Amino acid sequence: MGLTFFGLTPKYRLSLFSQIHDIVFHGKGGYDWHTIYNMPIWLRNFTFNKINDFYIEENKRVKQAQGKNSNSKSVTTDGKVTAPEFLKNAKKPPSKPTYSTKASKK
Repeated sequence: MGLTFFGLTPKYRLSLFSQIHDIVFHGKGGYDWHTIYNMPIWLRNFTFNKINDFYIEENKRVKQAQGKNSNSKSVTTDGKVTAPEFLKNAKKPPSKPTYSTKASKK
């Protein structure tokens, strides 16, 4: 049925509900469904684009941070786990003191 005079087209309806879901879900509790549904279209689009831009930028930063650490592998090709760099350069803890029994008898 292609009747749209008294309602929304199925494509627009799906787009609308997807946008409302994304704002509510990715808004982390800042929005409820009824508020977003009744929000003016321009404001809903603005809110959606701001949330979308935030997550795109966050994703870029995560990928960039992972790229810096990608040269250090924690598992070798033969399956052995290697220690991180900070542990390789760390000082070894001092050995535990030994107590002689002669000193304790005095």
